Amino acid sequence: MIVVMEPGATEAQIEQVIARLHAFGFDVHRSSGVNQTVLGAIGVQPDFDVRQIKVLDGVAEVYRVTTPYKFVSRAWRREKSVFEVAGVRIGGPEVVVIAGPCSVESEEQIFRTAAFVAEQGATFLRGGAFKPRTSPYAFQGLGEAGLRLMRQACDAYGLGMITEVLDVSQVELVGRYTDIFQVGARNMQNFPLLRELGRTEKPVFLKRGLAATIEEWLMAAEYIMASGNPRIILCERGIRTFETATRNTLDLSAIPTVQKLSHLPVFADPSHGTGLRDRVIPMARAAVAAGADGLIIEVHPNPEEARSDGPQSLYFEQFAELMHQVRLIAQAIGRTVAERSPSSVRM
Repeated sequence: MIVVMEPGATEAQIEQVIARLHAFGFDVHRSSGVNQTVLGAIGVQPDFDVRQIKVLDGVAEVYRVTTPYKFVSRAWRREKSVFEVAGVRIGGPEVVVIAGPCSVESEEQIFRTAAFVAEQGATFLRGGAFKPRTSPYAFQGLGEAGLRLMRQACDAYGLGMITEVLDVSQVELVGRYTDIFQVGARNMQNFPLLRELGRTEKPVFLKRGLAATIEEWLMAAEYIMASGNPRIILCERGIRTFETATRNTLDLSAIPTVQKLSHLPVFADPSHGTGLRDRVIPMARAAVAAGADGLIIEVHPNPEEARSDGPQSLYFEQFAELMHQVRLIAQAIGRTVAERSPSSVRM
């Protein structure tokens, strides 16, 4: 249930409504805008008469939220969520580009990649230090050594850092280094992990599961937000369908669909979404045209030698072309590509 207070409602009136909701057995979450406060009342009470709240002083409107997700819905927050991370606005008019290798493999590899993607205009460096691999014998990442190298590369070239966390036990360690926690497709419904990330203050980049519906994806985001962390970025990374010509099927229709249902920013991952590097640039263009707030792209100095995801990783010259084309598409729809601030570079 959503309680919208009147513009200019006093703090005493707001507190009275909150106390009344608590008395009826609801948990209450408060969202305050410039002129208006919205209260989210959570609790399963199908026969509750909303008029008991509507008659209170300072209340403008009360209505039920019919979707199973509450805080990530447009009913809870009508305006789009925009927040700043590492000096970059997420969810605003600027399209944010995240780029880097699938996994951190060496100091030389991650520093070369960071230098190049920063020069081309990316604002965040991606790379895995802990890798969830289908085979237990495949490269699993460098662990904390990889996190340390990645942080050093980001600081050297003024980039924000995003990396994957696989388990509740890793949250504290990964949080020492990264600016954004990434939750991969395989962990989208790892509910203990989502709850733990909801207790942190750092943003969470939540990828859609391989076979997840949009409702299931938003419900996963609800776990994070209901635990206290509103800074969530959704990422469409392709779903598993009957099609075998590409690794996954990149569901671009999910971008405008989710933006209508939720206030959260939505990114796209054309690298995982297709699994083939020659498809990445066309789908990156299409994702920006569809309204994506950002892209996450795999780039490697020598894709043939990559220890994971080489076939979908772009060569450096391909990434330069992608950035050129993405800027053109963004301009055509009245947007720009987010730029790094020179003051963000730490030597």
